[in-house]
Amino acid sequence: MSDRVIALPEPDADETGPYAHLGFAKARPGSAERVEELILGLAGPLRAAPGAIEFHVHRDRQEPDLFVIYEVFRSREDLAEHLAQPHTQEFIQAIQPHVEGPLRQQFLRMCSTLPAQPVGRE
Repeated sequence: MSDRVIALPEPDADETGPYAHLGFAKARPGSAERVEELILGLAGPLRAAPGAIEFHVHRDRQEPDLFVIYEVFRSREDLAEHLAQPHTQEFIQAIQPHVEGPLRQQFLRMCSTLPAQPVGRE
């Protein structure tokens, strides 16, 4: 397990929307496929977690060793619960040998509203 605690910023007093988070991982040379496999391994458990709204994994087009994870939870508490889960802590430990430096976190305040249904193409 990881002893690393991710400090989650408190929502603003007037904030009513969901709690959004970006995670960034830069794969070491030759480790990009393993990093992608590890991150995608979170998709099932995370999408099934209480309070999970969105979970997407992206790979930068110009820098394919850079991965960006976008996740949205109903609340800060739901994200904190996800981060405390054994599968999340195991992921953090497993990915460390395959990435450069620590995973970078960015916390977002959602300004738009969530669509009532998924956005489709016309």
